[in-house]
Amino acid sequence: MENPFNPADLQGKVAVVTGGGGVLCAGFARALAEAGAHVAILDLKAEAAEQVASSLRAEGREAIGIAADVLDRASLERAAAIVLESLGPCDLLVNGAGGNHPRGTTTKEWLEEGDPDDPSLTSFFDLDPVGIKFVFDLNFLGTLLPTQIFARQMIGRQGCGIINVSSMNAFRPLTKIPAYSGAKAAVSNFTQWLAVHFAKAGIRVNAMAPGFFLTAQNHALLIDAATGEMTPRARKIVDHTPMGRFGEAHELTGTLLWLASAKASGFVNGTVIPVDGGFAAYSGV
Repeated sequence: MENPFNPADLQGKVAVVTGGGGVLCAGFARALAEAGAHVAILDLKAEAAEQVASSLRAEGREAIGIAADVLDRASLERAAAIVLESLGPCDLLVNGAGGNHPRGTTTKEWLEEGDPDDPSLTSFFDLDPVGIKFVFDLNFLGTLLPTQIFARQMIGRQGCGIINVSSMNAFRPLTKIPAYSGAKAAVSNFTQWLAVHFAKAGIRVNAMAPGFFLTAQNHALLIDAATGEMTPRARKIVDHTPMGRFGEAHELTGTLLWLASAKASGFVNGTVIPVDGGFAAYSGV
């Protein structure tokens, strides 16, 4: 029997990765390129996108870096035109752009009497609608808009798919970050909705839900700059992860390639796959 998990079936496929300048998404771009895909790395910062692309080209891969704002339709349309002209129509879209904002975050994990009147704290009652809107827009609209633009290139073609990046927060909302947790829950729900909506068009839609990985965005929150040790919040996360550590970026690669391969996962549609070291399975006792 032929082994269905052969990433060689990505040979010549065109993959678009949004947020591709970040730690995890740069790893996604590399994995797809090493599996033979021609990769377009999209990032808000042109230099970040080009840095990833140039490193792949130096290894003999085909990759381009494009500045694109996932919240700006015109920017995405320009990027899609470049992809089409330079690489061909998109076969695989990885919606990796996302993030949090301090203005959608509370200072403390639990509300205590007197907190709403303490000017040194950001309580639930102080959460800024502008900050919350930013987080929802970046994560949800930043998934929806690229899908609207790039999925048009997939219609009527075989083996096309979309992989969204949700989060463990969608299953287990973390304290202090209600906007991010809610936004990622929306991404998971949207993944299921879109899988149904696109099923007759032959476009599969799935998502990965990473647990806790060290990235440029969260490093300062998880690692004390002065000591190099884990912060109390990071220690709590690790203590509630049965495998007892943070994930490493390469540990998302297998799930990514499995979902990307129509040969390996052709009947997998509308799923959200946790990659979390057992975090979601652990009740804390």
